[in-house]
Parts: sequence; structure tokens; C-alpha cells
Amino acid sequence: MKNFVLISPHFPTNFLPFSARLKEAGMHTLGIADVAYESLPEELRQNLTEYYRVDNMEDYEQVYKAVAFFAFKYGKIDRIESHNEHWLALDAKLRQDFNVQGYRPEDVAIVTHKSKMKSVFRNIGLPVANGRVFSDAEDALSLANDLHYPVIVKPDNGVGAGDTFKLDDEAALTHFLANHAQESTYIMEEFIPGEMVTFDGLTNQEGEIVFYSSLTYNAAVLETVEHDEEMYFFLPREIPADLIEMGTKIVAGFGIYERFFHFEFFRTYPDGALIPLEVNMRPPGGPTIDMFNYVNDFDIFKEYAAIVTKDQFEAPIRRLYNCGYVSRKYDKHHYAVSADELCQTLGSALISIQTIPGIFSAILGDEGYLIRYPEIDDLFNTIQLIRKKAE
Repeated sequence: MKNFVLISPHFPTNFLPFSARLKEAGMHTLGIADVAYESLPEELRQNLTEYYRVDNMEDYEQVYKAVAFFAFKYGKIDRIESHNEHWLALDAKLRQDFNVQGYRPEDVAIVTHKSKMKSVFRNIGLPVANGRVFSDAEDALSLANDLHYPVIVKPDNGVGAGDTFKLDDEAALTHFLANHAQESTYIMEEFIPGEMVTFDGLTNQEGEIVFYSSLTYNAAVLETVEHDEEMYFFLPREIPADLIEMGTKIVAGFGIYERFFHFEFFRTYPDGALIPLEVNMRPPGGPTIDMFNYVNDFDIFKEYAAIVTKDQFEAPIRRLYNCGYVSRKYDKHHYAVSADELCQTLGSALISIQTIPGIFSAILGDEGYLIRYPEIDDLFNTIQLIRKKAE
């Protein structure tokens, strides 16, 4: 029986099915985290072969000892995975020390540092936003003048839209440099007007894409956080051909094997060209992995387990629905239609209403509505209904 070590398997909660499907596929599911066993969700406790609690997940020696214990008890470790960007380097070091396939430490920089991602994009012939890492305040001011305001400044090694700034003029950049520049190594890029779209999916053990999808956002995540506004995003049934082509090139260029991926692009105004922004070697965040299932009426967690155990994606990919997520922020807005009224009006098109934990609410809102329709116009009409404000 193969042994799969799940790093921090309790977070986020919608990743709990990974343990269940891997166990059903015949693997030992071996969990490591820093919370008490009793506090784990019952669903997870039932689907872990064994759990090892450490005091601090950031202490590599503790996590190493946990994996060593599992290796002693169950034999060779076959997979180590968290599906979480925060633990990407930890996963990689553990794989190296226990001779497990997958990303190793020398592979991590190219998929976590935006400057290195840009180099890969260039090498495979893709356009990139102009910009680079800057060294000091003088270099930053000079670079901003070359790029022209507004500019985007973000950590070279960072996750999501956190600590990302749109700076409109020299005064804003000077303020940023005085208050943030010592915290990290930053990259500065030109501001690109457009909408954010993604290319997301899963590869098999040979690096072939076995499933792909896409997200379109009503606003960039940065703008949602900056203005503390609502957002919506949706998975369309139809995926643009240029997005598939560019996403496929990126998968090959980065050599992605047996992994979920989440690539972000800008589709520029007004010409509609695609510019790759960054790669993430994990499933997309929030409810998106569940939305894969709602679009296709399959179980992506089961398909991942099938890739791991027998290198097969078995479910038909039918793309039956357009699926959307619509947020509400009750501290800022009053809405024309109540949650109860929406439940009655939308019927089976309403998949669920989700209450969002505080750590995610800046992006995903206080409350989120998951909806799906075969026709895209019906999806957009319902998005407008959910977002409609009271007079």
C-alpha cells in the first residue's frame, strides 16, 4: 500500500476530501499539522490512517521527525503534498530528504519568485509586463519613471494579492518606500489595464494536462482588497482557444507533473491580448476547486487520487454549467433581495450560501453565493440580482 503524507490537511476545510479520496483509492493517508487531534474535523479524522501533531509547523526538525516516524512505521513514503502555497518549500525539502518524487528545493524558486517566472515566460516566447526587481529607493524611483505611473509593486516572493500596491505617482511611491521597502524584496511592473483571467487544471504523471478550466473576475483581486468591495468570478463552460494555447505552453515550460496549477493572466483593454502574470503550483483558492465539480458533475478529488494511484483521469469532462461565486459585504451595503428570498427565487440554481472566515473576507466577502446555469446570460442575470442594492 502506498503512503501519502498530507501536510496541514485540515486547511482549508474544502480540501478535506483529498484525504477521503486518497484513502478510498487504497493509500495510507498520514496527516501532519500543529493542532490537536480532537480539534480536527470529524470527516478528516475518519479518513486519516494516522495523525502526527507537531508543536510548530515552521520548525522543520519537528516535521521531519513526523515523516520519519511514518516512514519507520509504514515504509517508503510515496507522496508528500499540502496543495498549499505556504508550505511549498516545506513540501519540497521533505521530498528531498525522503527521496519522494515532485518539486525539490532547487525547483521552488522558479515557481515562487515572480522575477524568475517572467524569465520562463520570455524563454518560451510569451509577452510579459515590463518591470523588474529594484534594489533601493533611488533605483525604484528611476524605474517608475521609465515604466510611467501608475505602477504595481509587490513582493517578488509572495502569495496572492497580499502586500501588493498600485502606486499612482511619485508621492505614493515615496510613501511606500518609507513604510514597506525594507520588509521584502519587491518587483515593480507597469500597470496593465484589463480583466484578470486564469487557466487552471491538473496534469498527469507525464506532465500532460488531463483537466483544465478558467476563471474570469469582475475586478482584479488587488482592486477588491484596495477598495474593500464585493467581487464575483465565474467558471465559463467555453474556454477561449488562446488561453488554452498559452496555458499549455506554460505547463510545458515549467515542467508540471502530477500537480494542480493556477495561472493568472491579464486580458488587456482594448485589444484583448493575453499577458501572463504569474504561476501557482496549487489548486486555485477559495471555492474554485468545488466549482470544478459543479461545472462538470464529477469529483475532482477522486480524479486526483486516480492520477496518483494509477495515472488515470477517469471522469468525462462535460462542462454542463457556467458556475459563479458572488460575494456580499454587509458592513458596506444593504441589499434589495434577502438571503431567504434568494433561496426561494433561485431554487436548484443556488448551490450554497457560504459564510466566509475573517481571514478571507477581504477578498471573498462576508457571505458568498455559489450558483450555476447552463446559459451564461442566466448566470449574469442572477449575479446582478444578488448584487442589487436596496433603494
